[in-house]
Amino acid sequence: MAHKETHSGQAEKPALPGIAMAEFAAMGQKRMEEFSHAQSDLFDQLQKANQKWLDRLQVEVKSASEFAAKLTAVRSIPDAVNACQEWGGQWFEMMTEDRKHLMDDYQKFAETVAGFLPTAWQSKGSSIGT
Repeated sequence: MAHKETHSGQAEKPALPGIAMAEFAAMGQKRMEEFSHAQSDLFDQLQKANQKWLDRLQVEVKSASEFAAKLTAVRSIPDAVNACQEWGGQWFEMMTEDRKHLMDDYQKFAETVAGFLPTAWQSKGSSIGT
């Protein structure tokens, strides 16, 4: 690759030896497209997760409302205990489902974010810095 002369008469070395500027620009363009695609994927996942959690919130509000209605309708202590046990069981099931959904969402986000990283950083046996 030829060296350019600067105003001072000294030869200017190419920024990256062995890589033509067109190749460098193409690599940058490709990386930006990959970044944009990954960012779009992450945004879509966030929207889906947000909708899922809003739907879940509505289910929890409905459950709490039904529980309150049952409690106001009870006429005995055993009926109140039964209503509380029933609602507690439902609440526990919902929390278990919430934990599963949260872990699934986290895994999807982590996989998408990992796509932002250079390939060398993604390998398990990476020897970065060595």
